[in-house]
Amino acid sequence: MTSFAILIEGPVLQGQSFTSALRFMRQVVEAGHAVDSVFLYREAVSAASALIDLPSDEPNLSATLQQFCQAHQIPLLFCITAAEKRGVCSNEVKPVDGYIAAGLAEFAMRLTKVDKLVQFS
Repeated sequence: MTSFAILIEGPVLQGQSFTSALRFMRQVVEAGHAVDSVFLYREAVSAASALIDLPSDEPNLSATLQQFCQAHQIPLLFCITAAEKRGVCSNEVKPVDGYIAAGLAEFAMRLTKVDKLVQFS
């Protein structure tokens, strides 16, 4: 069994990074491999925002990712520094449930325990 760490950098509301990452993680789990953690960095941290309010006809990839990670007990981490720079979270604005604030050092420590890192930009 191979273990993977997933790094997502692209924005949640445009591009294919979240869709591709979700598709990849589903295939990994179905094949009997493990996803150790998901780390959101740069523009991807916007997925952790509690302020996202999408029309009902648009897919909520932030919620889909959170539900997938929760169902498979995968830690869903976001870079706290990148989030603070972008106003995603602060003392007044908390992240969406299921998203865990972390630093790059914690992500780096997790990388020492996995076989492969897959990046989606």
